[in-house]
Amino acid sequence: MLLNRLSRIVQVGSKLNTSLQCNRLRTSPPIRRSLCQAAHPNGALFQISDDKIQKYLERLRLEYYALKVQEQRTRKDIQRMLLLSNVVEMYEQRKIIVDNLSSLKELKDDKDDEMVQLLKEEREAYGSILFRLDSEILNGILSMDDEEDYGSLIMEVTAGVGGQEAMLFARELFDMYCGYVEYKGWEVEMLQTEDTDIGGTRHATTVISGPDAYRYLKHEGGVHRVQRIPATEKSGRIHTSTVTVSIIPRPDDFQVELKEKDLKIETKRASGAGGQHVNTTDSAVRIVHLPTGIAVECQTERSQQKNREIAKQKLTAKLMQIELEARFSSTQALKKSQVGQSLRNEKIRTYNFNQDRITDHRIEGGTAHNLKGFLEGGEQLDDMIEKLRRSQRRKQLMDIINRECEQ
Repeated sequence: MLLNRLSRIVQVGSKLNTSLQCNRLRTSPPIRRSLCQAAHPNGALFQISDDKIQKYLERLRLEYYALKVQEQRTRKDIQRMLLLSNVVEMYEQRKIIVDNLSSLKELKDDKDDEMVQLLKEEREAYGSILFRLDSEILNGILSMDDEEDYGSLIMEVTAGVGGQEAMLFARELFDMYCGYVEYKGWEVEMLQTEDTDIGGTRHATTVISGPDAYRYLKHEGGVHRVQRIPATEKSGRIHTSTVTVSIIPRPDDFQVELKEKDLKIETKRASGAGGQHVNTTDSAVRIVHLPTGIAVECQTERSQQKNREIAKQKLTAKLMQIELEARFSSTQALKKSQVGQSLRNEKIRTYNFNQDRITDHRIEGGTAHNLKGFLEGGEQLDDMIEKLRRSQRRKQLMDIINRECEQ
């Protein structure tokens, strides 16, 4: 009988392994605890009662079978069934494992050494399967509560407190994210940039597109603080400056079209310092969008045609932002919560050049070194973002279970 049970364990384990590979959900760290525990963001563990978890999972199971027997299902019902099916399948497999473990207790007083060893191996085998199931069930719960994903996003990088030093670091951060986009294989489209004469950036707006780009970059929104000795500092004093980053999701069906009939284009002679072409040719361009009254200007290039193209890009960026804010009533609140007032004490991450240190203030163990490598936007930045994602998903898990179990 016991050999048959061990054979069944192997079959269950093999079936489970295939199921996990075929139905692999979005990444989340394996949780080596029972389903009644979940990791707290600071590393401690919250103990969650069995009743809460079982009540929640049983509710999901009943919802799944209710949808399954439903004669007419909408597209939304079908999508919900697909999400539920993974969790319900794992949950039902888990119930079988728990029942089998319980039945082993009846044989715990056996005196036969070989039988005792076989029982031990069986418990260990079931326990290993149970750990894997718990992890996948938790991942499944998280995937069902994921916010809507977006095919692309708008990233804004803006110099904050610190004058020229803030603008120089804004350029470095912008280049870091461009490097990260390349590292992840995403696409980037420049909408608007305002650069300084010494190689800094006042403001840059880009569209980033790619699988999971929004899920990865949404946590980068906020105030980034830099501490270092500027190249222009003669006394060797460390300066603290800030750069703000905001992340705005962009729906897949979103487009802004500039119609020539809606544009009033004016040309004039460029003003200010700039050499012989200033005040000699009508190279500066001003474009007014008649439906909204929004006006933009550009005189950075010698060519009127180039200034016209840049002005159109600026206008497109402004119209895009307005349209997105109209679609998402919470966008302004989202942006405000991300960038605050650009004050130094609102930072989410600090880049300390003197100590060659990067510290993310939102997670425990959020300190890394090798600033040069980090600012390249490759593996080091990816590791930091993964830590942030795991931390946020653990918080999300706690919110889901507590919210559902209170209903």
